[in-house]
Amino acid sequence: MTETQTHCGFCAIIGAPNAGKSTLVNQLAGSKVSIVSHKVQTTRARLRAIFMDGASQVIVVDTPGIFTPRRKLDEAMVENAWSGSSEADVTVLLADARLGRNEDVTRIIDRLKANGSKALLALNKVDLLRREVLLEISKRFNEAFEFTDTFMISALKGSGVADLRRKIVIMMPVGPWLYPEDQAADVQVRFLASEVTREKIYQRLHEELPYASTVETETWEEQADGSVKIGQLIFVERDSQKAIVLGKGGQMIKTLGQLAREELEKTLGRRVHLFLFVKVRENWTEDPERLRMMGLGT
Repeated sequence: MTETQTHCGFCAIIGAPNAGKSTLVNQLAGSKVSIVSHKVQTTRARLRAIFMDGASQVIVVDTPGIFTPRRKLDEAMVENAWSGSSEADVTVLLADARLGRNEDVTRIIDRLKANGSKALLALNKVDLLRREVLLEISKRFNEAFEFTDTFMISALKGSGVADLRRKIVIMMPVGPWLYPEDQAADVQVRFLASEVTREKIYQRLHEELPYASTVETETWEEQADGSVKIGQLIFVERDSQKAIVLGKGGQMIKTLGQLAREELEKTLGRRVHLFLFVKVRENWTEDPERLRMMGLGT
């Protein structure tokens, strides 16, 4: 009796900001790996989600949204996204069907052409449009680029995702698995903890503090009772932003800490003691060393 031949490969999800990439990655993986926010550019560094399908292992790379960069942080995020695509066995261009083939998407398609890349097209949020409108949008996309296949999906509701998932699995090359079959993500637990807190900041302070914050897990102490003590630094660029994160009488940072702690306890499956501190670091978005620590740049 011969052993079943294994397949393993990488699938990069690329697209413009807020196309729904992180939501799709979580749907494909069957668990929450990437943070999700209605704010654009939530994903900064590449994250890898892993799922199994029979003898196939798929590593899904969630990339930052591709847009016209204005800061060093922007440049690093965009380069990170294209790097993820160039290293992948399968590339999926995810586009918000409501926006059609707009300027951002056209720019991405032009680079795919220049790179000689192949790609699948996934039109997202199709539940919000009529069928005849979708067919016309799909036609326009495929006139601009010869996509291998086109899928109509709703990443939020999960409709159409199973078909896309099957296609990705079929395209995986023969090879040994790169991760244990029960591993759901290739992401350091300290980084994951930072991302959870950053998500809560985005959710609670998205109007007052759009993109001026980042979170670092500074300390991680295992406790004798099986719990973990985590200390995190929230970096902002100005004193006025620090006041927003702290809130009146420290109420906002207390709320953020509670929300992050509750999610971390569910994720880690144990008690978490979370301590948050806020520091002002001017122009951190232009600091190459800070960007390297976030997994952006070289």
